[in-house]
Amino acid sequence: MARIDQQGNSELMPSVLSVAHLVYALHTLAIVIGIVGAATVIGSFVGSLPSIVAVILNYVKRSDARGTWIASHYRWQIRTFWCTLLWALIGWGLVLTFIGAVVGVPILIALTLWLMYRIGRGWLRLRDRRPMYTP
Repeated sequence: MARIDQQGNSELMPSVLSVAHLVYALHTLAIVIGIVGAATVIGSFVGSLPSIVAVILNYVKRSDARGTWIASHYRWQIRTFWCTLLWALIGWGLVLTFIGAVVGVPILIALTLWLMYRIGRGWLRLRDRRPMYTP
């Protein structure tokens, strides 16, 4: 939770920052599991325990980040998860059809690259203590 000092400035609690780092780490672990394991990167990201725990942590702790620069990271992480799930369902749905596979496979490849970009960019900006975008 953010603390407000006498001048009205919000001070970030260390746990909020730690949780954001932990969520990026869990998402990265899910991606690595997808790369080295039998699952796909996307399948591992939306269906693995690390990512599911990460998105639950986002929802549980996001009220603590409200009003701070780190709230943008919580939104970024949550949106990354749900957008990945949505586009994975679309891509896999297309792959299941013979004609749609021509479109579905490129969607899944692009989604994999987009996912790695989102997690990497977010974690780098968090490390630099910068918001994802202007709230």
